[in-house]
Amino acid sequence: KGVEAGGAECDIFQVAETLPEEVLAKMGAPPKKDYPIMEVATMTEYDGFLFGLSGRYGMMPAQIKAFMDATGSHWQAGALVGKAAGTFVSVGTQGGGQEMVNLSCMPFFAHQGMVFVPLGYVNPKVFSFDETHGASPWGSGTFAGPDGSRQPSDLEKEVAESHGKHFATVAAKLAK
Repeated sequence: KGVEAGGAECDIFQVAETLPEEVLAKMGAPPKKDYPIMEVATMTEYDGFLFGLSGRYGMMPAQIKAFMDATGSHWQAGALVGKAAGTFVSVGTQGGGQEMVNLSCMPFFAHQGMVFVPLGYVNPKVFSFDETHGASPWGSGTFAGPDGSRQPSDLEKEVAESHGKHFATVAAKLAK
C-alpha cells in the first residue's frame, strides 16, 4: 500500500526456497504464498528493492543470502549502482535481532552501490511506547511471536505504509 501511495508500481516476489520439502514439513513451516520467484537477471528492470526479511538468529535467512550471493555478475557490471534498497523485518521476539537483520543487508547494498533508504523517523509513531511494535529507524517491522502466530498490529501496518511511501518517493528521485 505505502509504495503505491508514494506513486510507484509494486511487484511482489519471493526468492527460491533452498530447503527440501521434507525439511520444511518437519519444521512446521507454513506453505509459501503464490508469488513469482525473483530471478537475478530481472533485478536490472527495477528502480529499487524493498526486501522483506524474517530474522534467523539476528541475520537474514539463508534463502535471501543465497539470492544475494548469486548477483556477482551485477556487481561486476555495476548493474545495481544507484538503485534504492530498503528492508522491513519480522522476528520472533524482542531479542530476535530485528536491527541486526537489517544491518546484515548493508554489505550487499554497499558492494552493489545501492542507496539504502531507511525508515528513519518519517512517522513519529516509531517513537511510540504505547504498544510493542517492530519499527526501528532501519525499517518497519513486526514481532511474530516465538511460534509465529502474532500478526502485525494496526500501528505496525501504519508505520509500514509510511515506510513504503517514503521509500517510493526516494526511489523515484534516484531513478531520474
